[in-house]
Amino acid sequence: MEFRRITITIAGRNYPLNVPAAEEETLRKVGKQIEEMIKEFEANFAVNDKQDALAMCALRLGTDAEINKLNSEKHINSSNKMLIYLNDLLQKELGEL
Repeated sequence: MEFRRITITIAGRNYPLNVPAAEEETLRKVGKQIEEMIKEFEANFAVNDKQDALAMCALRLGTDAEINKLNSEKHINSSNKMLIYLNDLLQKELGEL
């Protein structure tokens, strides 16, 4: 696995990282998203401290991740029920042949 050394800047601090080459683009994208969130919080709320902005980013990202997880679980459960139903229909049809 190939690794690359990159630097991500978040809240004015540089973070040097060794990352798998396949993950470099994703990490850079997430770093930019965090920077944009910090700017949004600073512009729209009374957030002057970078630590407060980072805490708010963490809450938003954690909430989004949890919502996506719950939605995925619902989708998987729904898909499983549909597959069981279709399997039952196929078994009945095959049994009647």
